Amino acid sequence: MKYMKWIGFAAAALLIVSCFMPWVIIESRNITVSGVDATGTNYGKPGYIHFVLLAFFIVFTLVPRLWAKRMNLLVVAFNAAWMLRNFLVIGTCKAGECPEREAGFYLMIIASLIMLVSALFPDIKMKNDTGN
Repeated sequence: MKYMKWIGFAAAALLIVSCFMPWVIIESRNITVSGVDATGTNYGKPGYIHFVLLAFFIVFTLVPRLWAKRMNLLVVAFNAAWMLRNFLVIGTCKAGECPEREAGFYLMIIASLIMLVSALFPDIKMKNDTGN
C-alpha cells in the first residue's frame, strides 16, 4: 500500500476540479449549481467545506506520525459525511422537482470515497518492539 498517499493526492485534486464543475441543473428555475456557485438557491457554497477539509487531509497525509494518520481518518470521515449531505440535500428530488445530476457531482462522490480508502491504508512504518 505504498502508493495510497499518491492515490489520495490524486483524489484530492479530482475533488478540487469537481467542485468547479456543474453538479446539478435545476431546469424549472434555469439554475446550474456547482460546489462554489449555487446562486439562486439556499445551498450556500458546499465546495468550500471540501477545500478546508482537503487542506487538513494533505497536511495529515504528509506528516509521518501515527496521530496524524488517526486525525486524517477523522478528516476524511467528515469529508465523506459532507459528501453524503451534498448528495441528500442538492442531488435529490424535492416537491416533485428532480435536478439533473452532472458529471461533477459524481466526481465529487468518487473522489471523496477514494480519499477515505487512501486514509484507511496509510503508508506508515511501525517499530517492532518485542521487549527481548
